[in-house]
Amino acid sequence: MSQSARLQRVLSSSARGEWSKRSLALPETARDVRLGTSVKDLPTPALLADLDALEQNLARMASFFRDKPARLRPHFKAHHSVALAHKQGQAGAIGLTCARLEQAEMLLDEGFENILVANEIAGKAMLQRFVELSHRAPVIVAIDNASIVAQLAAMAKDRVQELNVVVDLDVRLGRCGVQPGGEAVSLTKTVVSKGLRFRGLMGYEGHIHLPDGWEKHRIASDALQLLIDTKCLLEKEGIPAEIVTCGGTSDFSEAEAFPGVTEVQAGSYLLMDTSYAPCASDFKPALTVLATVISKRPGKTVVADAGIKAISTGNGLPLVAIDVGDPIEICVQALDPTLSLHDCIYGVRNGRVEEIFQIAR
Repeated sequence: MSQSARLQRVLSSSARGEWSKRSLALPETARDVRLGTSVKDLPTPALLADLDALEQNLARMASFFRDKPARLRPHFKAHHSVALAHKQGQAGAIGLTCARLEQAEMLLDEGFENILVANEIAGKAMLQRFVELSHRAPVIVAIDNASIVAQLAAMAKDRVQELNVVVDLDVRLGRCGVQPGGEAVSLTKTVVSKGLRFRGLMGYEGHIHLPDGWEKHRIASDALQLLIDTKCLLEKEGIPAEIVTCGGTSDFSEAEAFPGVTEVQAGSYLLMDTSYAPCASDFKPALTVLATVISKRPGKTVVADAGIKAISTGNGLPLVAIDVGDPIEICVQALDPTLSLHDCIYGVRNGRVEEIFQIAR
């Protein structure tokens, strides 16, 4: 589909279109920035991505999954950038994972088709949006509740087979998901009996904040075994599970190597942050916030123009040695909350802006 045709389709739906246009609009501060601009001339605070590190991370993960049985389905929330998502697709990713249905709508408008919404949806309006979205493309949604299955089936009526779902299992975190085993089999049978298209199983074992080694292997394997055991129970009932989706950046290699896993939802690997990096030593932190020192009390306090509205400080403040007026780069300690505070990422190399990635939220 051409770019103009996609744009026309966006404009035909006011709710989706308005969200997409707001999400993808370049902020005023970035409109005056030209490619080739020196980093020291950027308005601060500014979110920067070291392109050398980003490209190394991209290539490292792509190389790992090349010719592997399991495939990579990176998580959109780890960068919120359509342009970066396209780079991941060009490097071999089979599709995208996202957290919200409106993100799936926007990504469809941008030409992506293989999309998994790895969170449950609820409420009449949201369920109806999923039904309507399923008329356009086979977007997959996670479910863990039989009443949601019944509501979706009633809304979709004779087009219920267009609704693609994976059953979400609680394999470690204790938040969303049904219990592995009998409870998951029961919900899957409800999905099938109501006529929805059952695609498989999902289970997120969570960030495993450990370096590579036996303990990480044990924790990941225990969680993944719950997924595969449930898959085997379904197969005994004559219900095939085409998809088994799981994993993240901290245990991508463990998940890929586990027999029966078909896809891994690693996302943070592309940009990384300093709090996650020790648990994923294959990848380099690529994201920083550029700020300017505006005040200094010798030996006591340095004040920059990047506070909690520009960088997440949940893991503490960085230490710097700098003078008033100097630019500083602050390493990002948590990707998700920091990305939500900015409208774009400046991709930089050799001290100059080479790309500008708009952030969609």
